[in-house]
Amino acid sequence: MSKYTIGIDFGTLSGRAILVDVSTGEELATSTLEYKHGVMEYSLPSGKTLLPDWALQHPQDYLDVLSTTIPNVIEEASVSPDDIIGIGIDFTACTIIPIKSDGTPLCFLDEYKEEPHAYVKLWKHHAAQDKADQLNEIAVKMDNQKWLNRYGGKISSEWLIPKVWQILDEAPCIYEEADYFIEAADWVVWQLTGNHTRNACTAGYKAIWHKQDGYPQREFFKELDPRLENVVEEKLNIPVTPIGEKAGEITGRAAGMTGLRVGTSVAIGHADAHVCFPALKVDGPGKMLNIIGTSSCHLILSEKEQSVPGICGVVEDGIVPGFFGYEAGQNCVGDTFGWFVDNCVSAEYTKLAEHEGIGIHDYLTKKAQQLRAGENGLVALDWWNGNRSTLVDVDLTGLIVGLTLQTKPEEIYRALIESAAYGTRKIVETFRNHGVPVNEFFAAGGIARKNALMMQIYADVLDMPVKIGGSSQAPALASAIFGAVAAGSALGGYDDVFEAGQVMGKLDDKVYYPIPENVEIYNHLYREYAALYDHFGIYTKESMKRIKAIRKEQSV
Repeated sequence: MSKYTIGIDFGTLSGRAILVDVSTGEELATSTLEYKHGVMEYSLPSGKTLLPDWALQHPQDYLDVLSTTIPNVIEEASVSPDDIIGIGIDFTACTIIPIKSDGTPLCFLDEYKEEPHAYVKLWKHHAAQDKADQLNEIAVKMDNQKWLNRYGGKISSEWLIPKVWQILDEAPCIYEEADYFIEAADWVVWQLTGNHTRNACTAGYKAIWHKQDGYPQREFFKELDPRLENVVEEKLNIPVTPIGEKAGEITGRAAGMTGLRVGTSVAIGHADAHVCFPALKVDGPGKMLNIIGTSSCHLILSEKEQSVPGICGVVEDGIVPGFFGYEAGQNCVGDTFGWFVDNCVSAEYTKLAEHEGIGIHDYLTKKAQQLRAGENGLVALDWWNGNRSTLVDVDLTGLIVGLTLQTKPEEIYRALIESAAYGTRKIVETFRNHGVPVNEFFAAGGIARKNALMMQIYADVLDMPVKIGGSSQAPALASAIFGAVAAGSALGGYDDVFEAGQVMGKLDDKVYYPIPENVEIYNHLYREYAALYDHFGIYTKESMKRIKAIRKEQSV
């Protein structure tokens, strides 16, 4: 009798469940539910206005995903819940919820429905930037905060501590009322199992937790704000569980909500990018996984912890058990192409694309593909939304060098693609130069599967074969794989995530190999990119920032 697992990927706008055959990895059913409340950037459900840079969500939407998508995939696949042995969850991060000790979100309580800080702060909530800036300044001044090097020297406004500090500063009543601040991934697992768990991935990458050292010391938090001195003991004090462990089992309440059987195994929660390794059969050190979407996340495993400048974090047991997982990234990839199409493409090109019956992105890609490497005469910096790795500077801006009156849209479009590849090469070289080998390269995400030109450019710029994930739902598939590991071999699953990944994971048959003549040309162009990178990102970076400041002043 076949056994099955379910993986649920909670994204920014929707949640998606897939049901997978444990013995083959076949995806038998999928179901997606868009969040009723979406992303609340301008107002609460009541209509109360939010300030700029806010991004909230409503946790009821997450429960609706569980109660809708899980029954849907069970029905669509026509399988018995008795044969579903496990479930795994991945989520955007850092996405945090202030809750009571029983798990009730504060926004569920009538007295706090009009308080914005009572709601979920989504990963892209940037209104705590001033707190992140202060945190980084204080950490540098204290001089003994060695943990800062694990995060490339800067903590992001998207992470847990700046968000919690913003709540304390702007809504102290919510801070006091909250018994815990919890990642949404862990909260959903709690709703399924009745167990309050903390996963090592989000704790390590987003909450400044370390397996040996724990969180930063009280003295640091006190220096931020005396009221934060005991924030760990008072608001975060739940043991952290390594990735790959079992969080618990489906409760009677959760069974009624989802249609799953009581006792079904539930994996510890995971982050949506970091979960993907087993879905692409990545099974050890030296193999970089690049999840390419609106932004880009670069992940790699190592057997030791190294100090690598400009990374987003290094966490033991944070991606898969038994290894140190490193994260780097680019703030803007797909968003760059979207910006260009929305603002810089003529009506004539749009009409030509419509005439051919294809989208404007496909049309530009088709025309860009006809250009030889270097023929566009352009080099761009991929900083349209700042630089995440390796400079960790959100105030840097985009740049294109080589524009003339003869430059065509497809030439710029190709330059933007090339800039994303150059940025990835910079990250790869930084890892290699600091003791973390990168010997293989894997790519996942919609762009990786759909844009052959971009993947060929990556192969040529990196001078490495590029292997592509075989599933369009890599995070959900990976979560299903972790669900099979939570169940274990005794129940028909697996005892090792790499073993499970080799069976259930998928790679596309297409591999992009470097074209030698293109590699040579891109080596020359990359040297120009690196020179611009250093000039505008290190030596004269204030120029971009001054221009940005003038724009801000004149926009008031």
